[in-house]
Amino acid sequence: MAATQAEILEGLAEIVNEIAGIPVEDVQTEKSFTDDLDVDSLSMVEVVVAAEERFETKIPDDAVKDLKTVGDAVDYILKNQA
Repeated sequence: MAATQAEILEGLAEIVNEIAGIPVEDVQTEKSFTDDLDVDSLSMVEVVVAAEERFETKIPDDAVKDLKTVGDAVDYILKNQA
């Protein structure tokens, strides 16, 4: 069953918390992964891999560069879920 926007945001918040130690409540749609959440490129790869597994989707490398904010990632996963 496809996840809702709220479920995806919650899941990404948990993933970012596990990988980068950012409090779940700080992971909001308008936040930039690099500027606001201090997620570096290596951690971003971990976030993407975890998101792919959790939401049963594939995020190609060329799409990752366009995922600047949490909202970008939520929207991408929402549109590309299995």
